[in-house]
Amino acid sequence: MQACFSPFLESGMFHGSMVALVTPMREDGSVDEQSLAQLVEFHVENGTDALVVVGTTGESATLDHDEHCVLIRQCVEMVKGRLPVIAGTGANSTREAIDLTRCAMEAGADACLLVTPYYNKPTQEGLYRHFKAVAEAVPVPQILYNVPGRTACDIQNDTVERLAGISNVVGIKDATGDMARGKDLIERCGNRIDVYSGDDATTLELMRLGGKGGISVTANVAPHDMHLMCQAALNGDFAAAELINERLMPLHKNLFLEANPIPVKWALYQMGLIPPGIRLPLTMLSEQHHDTVRQAMKAAGIL
Repeated sequence: MQACFSPFLESGMFHGSMVALVTPMREDGSVDEQSLAQLVEFHVENGTDALVVVGTTGESATLDHDEHCVLIRQCVEMVKGRLPVIAGTGANSTREAIDLTRCAMEAGADACLLVTPYYNKPTQEGLYRHFKAVAEAVPVPQILYNVPGRTACDIQNDTVERLAGISNVVGIKDATGDMARGKDLIERCGNRIDVYSGDDATTLELMRLGGKGGISVTANVAPHDMHLMCQAALNGDFAAAELINERLMPLHKNLFLEANPIPVKWALYQMGLIPPGIRLPLTMLSEQHHDTVRQAMKAAGIL
């Protein structure tokens, strides 16, 4: 099957600050479409380079299959082609990952983000076959996603290098925060796939090594600054990027005081952008952390 490539990919636009978008929810846990539309406009106006929907930060683990597909379609319709939409479609079942990825492609997503199959603990050969099967079944650009701290599954650089030979595997989100590993990954595969940071605190450091941007939690609340920081880094102006990054560092760190997306959803609620909804087993941010996150927001010029 011939790969179907997005015009955004061909123009090099899966680069920069790509927000790992939250899924706005009402207090009863239902999805708030009106707030989702408001967030989309907020990111378009503030220069976010791509929207990553229904990923970890979008609470994909608590969305059912229908909700998952509906949210992708709604986001594509709201964006109206103004920036790329990347849909989280990973699963620990290869069959389910194929179904979700096909659904995202049919909904008009420009690319898909596929997390490593959590809980099963496959071998590296199993990981290779899993991602290869999805890529061969659905001809949409696909970005691998490695976050072993959440999945108990780690795709090694050797395996990424094998997958980089597949035409519609176009990138990897590396959330390990390991710069030696990131450097090795870029040296091996950077001429065939893009390497993105999935760890806000080390995004700029990875971009110094040749990374093409970050899939960012911080960008939910500071989209303009994250865009400016990533653009400065892509342009080689690391002095300017460092000034912005220093101001954002309290957010990079304190938006992970509790499991993502707990702190960032609380911050967005404080900004009046979403209601205070989150699905169990996650709960809203513990009161003991409110002042810390609020001070980080103030340091970034948000409050």
